[in-house]
Amino acid sequence: MEFLRAHVVSNASRSLLLAGGAFALTLFGGYYWVCWLRAHNFGKRVREDGPQSHIVKTGTPTMGGLMIIGSVVILTILFNLVGRWSMLLPLAVLISFAILGGFDDFLTLTRSRSAAASYGVSAQLKFLWIFIIALIAALALYLPYPYGLAKIGDQGTVIVPFYNPIHIGYFYIPVAIFIIIATSNAVNIADGMDGLAAWLLVLAFTAYGIISFIASPRLTNLTAFSFTVVGACAAFLWYNAYPAQVFMGDTGSLALGAALGVVALQSQYWLLLPIIGIVFVTEAMSSGWQTLWFKWTRRRFGQGRRFFKMAPIHHHFERIGWSEMQVVQRFVLIGMIAALVGVSLALTTPDSRGQSPESTLQPTEEQAAR
Repeated sequence: MEFLRAHVVSNASRSLLLAGGAFALTLFGGYYWVCWLRAHNFGKRVREDGPQSHIVKTGTPTMGGLMIIGSVVILTILFNLVGRWSMLLPLAVLISFAILGGFDDFLTLTRSRSAAASYGVSAQLKFLWIFIIALIAALALYLPYPYGLAKIGDQGTVIVPFYNPIHIGYFYIPVAIFIIIATSNAVNIADGMDGLAAWLLVLAFTAYGIISFIASPRLTNLTAFSFTVVGACAAFLWYNAYPAQVFMGDTGSLALGAALGVVALQSQYWLLLPIIGIVFVTEAMSSGWQTLWFKWTRRRFGQGRRFFKMAPIHHHFERIGWSEMQVVQRFVLIGMIAALVGVSLALTTPDSRGQSPESTLQPTEEQAAR
């Protein structure tokens, strides 16, 4: 019992120390990154058809997500990778999506046709690369060792609240692809107000950090990774809080969204992701519904109509009179409650409820992967 208690305390301490380390590294490194972006005029162009209060943000440096990615990559390689090789997957997805998002941000900034229009990677090419990365990640999650991370005979597992784990077989692969793509795009869509996406990511990764810690077997390495992201995102908020000194950009939002999807899949509690990330889901659905409604009404009435005053939905609330800070604070409160509900549902599963000594003596994460 003393050994188990020491083991739990040690892993919790490691995760929290990594969160603190990521916060410090991002905070101090971020200062120099923001200064460099300003010096080289990496300022974002704000859409002119958006809320007028956002016009003043034109010129604010973007690609700030790189300060988060850099800290997470450095600390994970140094303290959460050797002997814990399953962390290569979320790390690889994080880096791959960051490269794609960074390239898109760079092209958007350097190939601007005018002050009102800018462009980066084409939507078709961008989706193709996102799909390829998501497919590789899905196969790595589904295939058994040594080709992937799944335990032999345990492929395609999902843990269902109030019930036992179930296996969905090959159907897991398209589901995993969808989750990674959808989550990356949902976070990207939500990144439209100062502090909104970063706050919601802090809450979502905190929830999955706790869930992976209480899981059976304990996925402590996934917990450490999640809290590393939490610390880095929290430090980013130092510069991204209203009024923002830097924006996350596709560099950060696509990468962190994809990493969140991978963490949810690795934990096997991915059914809880729509609950924990309810604000991300709402943002993405509002944007999609606005597009579909506009196209349908254009075909039906000859002129497109808008369901929301502006999409995504955080701009709709601005248009009806909420201030930007009110929208962010209220959305964050919803995200906070959603994260608490998600963690509570994770505690209803037979393996996690009560955490008997027998359940804590399960194989480690790496042993389970084999």
